[in-house]
Amino acid sequence: MHITIDDGALPVSPPILKEKRLLQAKKLWSSLKPEQWPIDIRDLPPGTALVGGAVRDALLGRLSKRPDLDLVVPQDALNLTRRLAKAFGGTCVVLDEARDMARLVHKEWTLDFACLEGANLIIDLQRRDYSINAIALTLGPNPHLVDPTGGLKDLEIGQLVAVKEQNLLDDPLRLLRGLRLMAEINLTLDPETQEWIQRHHQRLKDVAPERIQAELQRLVAAPMADVVLPLLQDLKLLVPWQNNSSTQLPTQNSSKWLNNDEKCLALPLARLTHLLSNEGLSKLRFSRKQQQRCIRLRHWQDRDDGKGYETLPEHDRLQLHIDLQSDLPALILKMPEAFQQEWLLRWRNDQDPLFHPSPPLDGYVLQSLFHLPPGPTVGALIKHLCLEKAFKRISDKQGAFQAAEQWVNELSQPRCD
Repeated sequence: MHITIDDGALPVSPPILKEKRLLQAKKLWSSLKPEQWPIDIRDLPPGTALVGGAVRDALLGRLSKRPDLDLVVPQDALNLTRRLAKAFGGTCVVLDEARDMARLVHKEWTLDFACLEGANLIIDLQRRDYSINAIALTLGPNPHLVDPTGGLKDLEIGQLVAVKEQNLLDDPLRLLRGLRLMAEINLTLDPETQEWIQRHHQRLKDVAPERIQAELQRLVAAPMADVVLPLLQDLKLLVPWQNNSSTQLPTQNSSKWLNNDEKCLALPLARLTHLLSNEGLSKLRFSRKQQQRCIRLRHWQDRDDGKGYETLPEHDRLQLHIDLQSDLPALILKMPEAFQQEWLLRWRNDQDPLFHPSPPLDGYVLQSLFHLPPGPTVGALIKHLCLEKAFKRISDKQGAFQAAEQWVNELSQPRCD
């Protein structure tokens, strides 16, 4: 089986944090490549500054090719975004009209514009969530870094520090966002910040569920999720939606047999299933498809007999592979190690009739051959043939035709009750 996974990996370059302070702004500006932005920075008003993730990631040497850009302007952010969209193309999306926030979407670029909160840039930065997100780069002939909360030092020592306790309460999603940042960047949690998060964990339930879902999706797929997820549970942030399972949280070390691509496929799904109940997934507005993936995985995890599912009836074993054909590595993560290698080898083989079940004859052919009307009878016959093929009792079209003919004949025989 060939798998292509886009894990969102960022190119790594030498961290600008290692440079002397006077060189940081110059190096940062160069690494951001403003000449490649979809707008001309000369059209931005005096006093514009770049803030947030792009500054942080550039300092760490992990900036993506087309980073999301968060810009603060002195005033009139919405009208500015509209003018830029008209001048350079793209779409203006109103994010919050009352707070004067808008987004410019241009091909693969996203630029968010917001009006300064407070009288100046320093006050704006002091209202942000964590110090590492409260660093700004001013734009203009002589760009410089503005760091009123000590974010540069915290980045250097790898520590997540909240700017103020009240800032976390101003938007309780920040309680969860901090842990997501730790999982993505490999930070330790400042003890006082941890105390604040723990004290106010119940406030997360006041946040729009879609926003919580988006943070969780990123967290469970992050490189340091193994370290952060136990802390997430200890801080009780997910209590309103959690799965009260006593089983072990799946980790990178859950299977030595999965390759990196298979782990990227399996671990986020297995972690979500472990963390959230079926009701929790629904309350957090996960897509119907994602909910079904978790529900099916949980169902078959609960059916594990510890013997590679050998004690299950044949039709149940077939159903397992129908349900989890694409997601089987997530189930394998929690299987006894004695079965993991064999199951993975079979799953990697696209021609394995049980691990990749498919009917030997399709419904249209069966209807034509045996004059069957469309409906449940054809469906039952397809399932029967799929089962016979999965357990190698038929291996070719001729065998499939004979098995179908026998099944139809038996169906047409009068029953003696």
